[in-house]
Amino acid sequence: MTAGRSTRAYQVLLVTLLCLNFGILFFDRNALNFLMPFIQPDLGLSYTEVGLLGSALSFTWALAAIFVGWLSDKVARRKVIIVVSTLVFSLCSVASGLATGFLMLLGARLLMGLSEGGVMPISHAMVAAEVTPERRGVAMGIAQNLGSSLLGSTVAPLVLTPIALAWGWRSGFFLAAVPGLISCGLVALFVIERPLPKPEVRNAGDRAPLLETLANRNVIACAVMAVLLVSYLVVTWAFMPLILVQLRGYDPDTAAWLMAVLGVSSAIAAFLVPGISDYVGRRPVMAVSTFVGVLLPLGVMTFHGSALTMGTIFFVGWLFNGIFPMFMATVPTESVSPRQAATAIGIVMGLGEILGGVLSPSLAGKLSDIYGLQAPLWLLMGLALFGGLTALFLRETAPRVVARRAALQGVPA
Repeated sequence: MTAGRSTRAYQVLLVTLLCLNFGILFFDRNALNFLMPFIQPDLGLSYTEVGLLGSALSFTWALAAIFVGWLSDKVARRKVIIVVSTLVFSLCSVASGLATGFLMLLGARLLMGLSEGGVMPISHAMVAAEVTPERRGVAMGIAQNLGSSLLGSTVAPLVLTPIALAWGWRSGFFLAAVPGLISCGLVALFVIERPLPKPEVRNAGDRAPLLETLANRNVIACAVMAVLLVSYLVVTWAFMPLILVQLRGYDPDTAAWLMAVLGVSSAIAAFLVPGISDYVGRRPVMAVSTFVGVLLPLGVMTFHGSALTMGTIFFVGWLFNGIFPMFMATVPTESVSPRQAATAIGIVMGLGEILGGVLSPSLAGKLSDIYGLQAPLWLLMGLALFGGLTALFLRETAPRVVARRAALQGVPA
């Protein structure tokens, strides 16, 4: 089914449901990070073990993103896979709340990553198939960033921290499972399973679709950005609450509010950044936005004024988060055939998670044990700088910009 045959009402409904579902998924994923100031002393975890918990989920998330994205392209059953995945990751949240030690909690996070990793590649492929190309950037930004920002980054710390203070950290995990069960039912009821386009007839000398996707310049550049910026994201989630409380001396409530600012920033960026890129181009927006990410760790390291001003630094520095759906989904989708969309997205997300999400939290934890909690802040600054440089190697794919350039050159778009 092409986007042109889908009604505007269904496009809005689809993006809304997928946005809600991914937001709930990130509420579950981030629950561990926001509850860590309570979990770490209770279970006696080292900083290295804190990092390993983040790495474990990222590792299985990466495997699922690559395999499940490819599987959904092969079997053409995207809706069913999302429904099953949503049900399983909700049950894994309950398992996290039952953990009595590091190994049990590690096992629960491994299973959660397996269930969650394939959701976003499939969701983006569905959005790309239904939503008109001119609105693709905004639609993908909303599907990935709006719900995850509002629920996973803003609501989660404001809800889970008071629950942990009142009833203990385990209750936070149990609460996080309930919305997923509701979202599972909504997706099952209202999302339509569309048939995928038939595979293109290929000449004998053509490369296999997977190899062609892996060799695509934009897919390679986006994968490198994913490694760097997923590292940035996961290290921030895993260590910033500890940095704010233990290094900077903020009380848990203030730290929770500062972390919630990241969600507000990301929610606004979900509309703003991809929307700008629809008009001025993916490449310049992605490069400039990534360099802005240096401001957050630099501010945390050097600023010693009011919490309100620190919140402003958090807000501005986190606006770069708006490019995540662009390098994870929009640019890869615009660079390959529709039949390979979920595969390309899965490759980028999977490599980002397995090389960035898996290795960086463990590295940050080890560095923190050796050099203290300032070490992750230096790591974040380096990741943002290299991410911005990588964006400069992208080929432009924004439909409006490509058409405008073609018109200026007298070439049919």
